[in-house]
Parts: sequence; structure tokens; C-alpha cells
Amino acid sequence: MDSVRDVDIQRISMVSKSYDNDSVAVESPLSINLVFREEMFSVGVLMRTPGEDVQLVIGFLYGEGIISKIDHVINLEIEEDCCHVKLSEDSLFDPIEHVRKTSISSSCGLCGRDSISNLLHIKGKQINTTCKYAQEVITQSVNTLRSSQNIFSITGGSHAAGLIDSCGNLRLIAEDVGRHNAVDKLIGKCLSEGIGHPGECFLVVSGRASFELVLKSIRFGFPLMVAVGAPSSLAIDMATEHAMTLVGFVRGDNISVYSSPGRVHIS
Repeated sequence: MDSVRDVDIQRISMVSKSYDNDSVAVESPLSINLVFREEMFSVGVLMRTPGEDVQLVIGFLYGEGIISKIDHVINLEIEEDCCHVKLSEDSLFDPIEHVRKTSISSSCGLCGRDSISNLLHIKGKQINTTCKYAQEVITQSVNTLRSSQNIFSITGGSHAAGLIDSCGNLRLIAEDVGRHNAVDKLIGKCLSEGIGHPGECFLVVSGRASFELVLKSIRFGFPLMVAVGAPSSLAIDMATEHAMTLVGFVRGDNISVYSSPGRVHIS
């Protein structure tokens, strides 16, 4: 698969040295160029794992606030490591706000921005205020995600994001070497498959809950975000401000709820 590459390695222990091969997750650049009102703009270079590039770009544009619906994308073409997107005139693209000044690494969701002040009070989709989630569904969601991480099973070097319904069923999954990319791919998949709002479905991610991931979650309207690891202080503040339930440190039957705990009930 394009997302995995075999490499030659040396395995060294205290008593021996041997030659072997290993499988690693591929990381390569994808530049994104936008055509908006007959002008072309470069909005950045994503460092990503190849595969589901169309979904990645759509999710990235959505997460950046450049589009709010898939109809804002008139045409999208990918040639090798370059993506060209033609936007509709009623899209939300603002060259001053959205054009980055540096490449976007697989570990950075805000690289190249002059300021994040305008992101702290973003307007996302209406979050479902009535849905409830059993603690058992939340704790099992990380296991459900892990069992479907094909790239991680081969390489041990990728992140994942999953769309889980309120009964605990995995609806969609996306993997990438970058955790931000995994969420972008997932949201891009949702939009491509006609899922314009998550409803009672929630987001589960394989790593920690950073501010950038919470931002993407709120933009799409997820009522609940579950992370295997810890959240940051800014992630908690943003989740609290937008009444999104943020769960972290899922370990066995134990979870930590950092905001809007009323959505979680003990089964």
C-alpha cells in the first residue's frame, strides 16, 4: 500500500546484532493550491500519509473555515503531490486569513498563522444538547478504534480518528501519521458521504486532545470527543466554552471528563 513502506534495519541488543526489514508509515508532502475568483492561492503544504488525499483536503478546508459545505468545492484534482481546488464564489475563503506562511507538519495544526485570536471564539455547527452516552460505550470506543487501525497494526506509527455512533458502532475511520490529518480525513469522509452533521455520533482519537483537534471537532458539531491521552488546558477551555463534552485518559473502565459531564451516564 502507498501508506506503508518497507525499510532495511539493524536490530541491536546487548548481546547480538542482526539485519532485518521493517514497515514504516509513509510521510510525504501535499501542496494545496486554491483557485478563487480567477486567482490562484497557495494555502500550505501538508505533511501526510498518502491515501484518501481527496478526503484529507476536503476535511482540511472545512477545518480551516475555508468551506462550510462540500458544494463550495467546484473541482478538486490531485497530480502526484499537488492538489488544485476550485472554490465557488460563495465559499468562505479569505486570502489574508487562510494563506499560510510555512509548511504544515504532521504534528502541527496551526503552523504558519500570525495569530490564533480569531480561532478562540469560532462558530461551529449546532451541537446536539440532548444526547447521552453510556460510560461503557465511551470506554469501548478506544478499543473499537484500535482494532480497526490497519496502518498502525503494520507500522506502529500512525494516528487514527473514528466516527462512533451512540451505540458504540464504528461508522468511519481514518489513519495518518499526523493526528490532525487523521481528523481532517475523517471529516472529509463524512462530507463526501453526505454526512453534513454528526448528530449523536462522536469523535474518538488515538492520541491526546490538543486545542487544534477540539477546534476541528467543534467546527463539525461533535457533541463528544474522546481521546486516549490527555487534553491541554486550551482544549478544555474551548470545549467548555462551546458545551462540548471532552473525555480523556480512557484506561480500562475509567475515564476523565473535562467538560459538560452531563452527557455521560453510568450504564
